Amino acid sequence: MPSNSEDSLEFIDGMITEEQASQAVAEILGRYEKEKKNLIPLLQEVQTRVGYLPKKALQEIADFLKMSDVEVWGVATFYNQFRFVPLGKYHTVVCMGTACHLAGGRLILEALERELSIKVGETAEDGNFSLERVACIGCCMLAPVVVIKDKIHPRMTPFGVEEALIPYKQEAQGKLEEGKSGSQS
Repeated sequence: MPSNSEDSLEFIDGMITEEQASQAVAEILGRYEKEKKNLIPLLQEVQTRVGYLPKKALQEIADFLKMSDVEVWGVATFYNQFRFVPLGKYHTVVCMGTACHLAGGRLILEALERELSIKVGETAEDGNFSLERVACIGCCMLAPVVVIKDKIHPRMTPFGVEEALIPYKQEAQGKLEEGKSGSQS
């Protein structure tokens, strides 16, 4: 096993397996003392390593800290920084800061929801796309802004949403086709 445990996580189709997540959580818990004050740092580190907070991880943290599942869930759901579903391969972020909102951010968000068939906070069943809205990306001069897989798409329009998604959908479709042909040989 490599000395850097972060490097030991192998992602399958962009997703971590339950076994890998559980192993990562065990490694993280091993570095902390069993004190309630460690709850938020534990949640943050697990999310950083795993990409989100799986239900099983929350239970393991609760057991470790001798807290109820409800207490841990209550803290985790209180803060917007925590996610409970994995992000899609093409994580899509819509800025809803003042400039973006005034320039049509809400219409952009609605167009993305229609085009991706998911709502804010959801990940598509195939794991390819997830959708998030944020208060500000910091690109106000380029409003409205959408970020897809860390690429900024400035001055977005509702009609431009479909066009912006084309390369990502094609890449996802290509991987899907590749997987099908590889499994048939």
